[in-house]
Amino acid sequence: MDRSPALLLKAAAAGDTEAWNQIVDDYSRLVWSVARGFRLSAADAADVSQTTWLRLVENLERIQNPDQLAGWLATTTRREALRLLRKAQREVPDSEEAEANVSFFGDSEDDGDPETALVAEQDRSDLWQAFATLSERCRNLLRVVAVTPLESYTAVAEALGMRVGSIGPTRSRCLEHLKRALKALSTVPGTTGP
Repeated sequence: MDRSPALLLKAAAAGDTEAWNQIVDDYSRLVWSVARGFRLSAADAADVSQTTWLRLVENLERIQNPDQLAGWLATTTRREALRLLRKAQREVPDSEEAEANVSFFGDSEDDGDPETALVAEQDRSDLWQAFATLSERCRNLLRVVAVTPLESYTAVAEALGMRVGSIGPTRSRCLEHLKRALKALSTVPGTTGP
């Protein structure tokens, strides 16, 4: 099946279930990562994701730039997340609390050993503490890049409103900032480091 967004949208609008499933497969990680970028709980992020897909179904035939579907989905997800936050009239929770339940960088393999589990938990805590020191732009980029295949830099660019050529260098700079922040944490007395 041709994977171009324009043809997939046209086929999905005509009732092609396989085309719809392909769209969801191609973009569900992007939608989820944008929703979680607002530090929503897993349940709220699932609601936002579901609403985003509903909005796409409602607008399948009205998407003006089908080749920019990733950007449309990211924008719609952001709007739905903000709508949910406004409706709930709540503040965004601490990054530590919100990020504790999500693992964009993968879970460590632990064999049930309490010491291994403790070290893994400290590593995750250090990672999220360092991640919280990054600029919002870096945090968003790293979240989206972590769940988007490397060959999809066009989708990442559309989702974040960046030029394709700036994604790689910006990603490298953000990762360097993250490494420095992690190293700084490991040199602080009373913390454990790698």
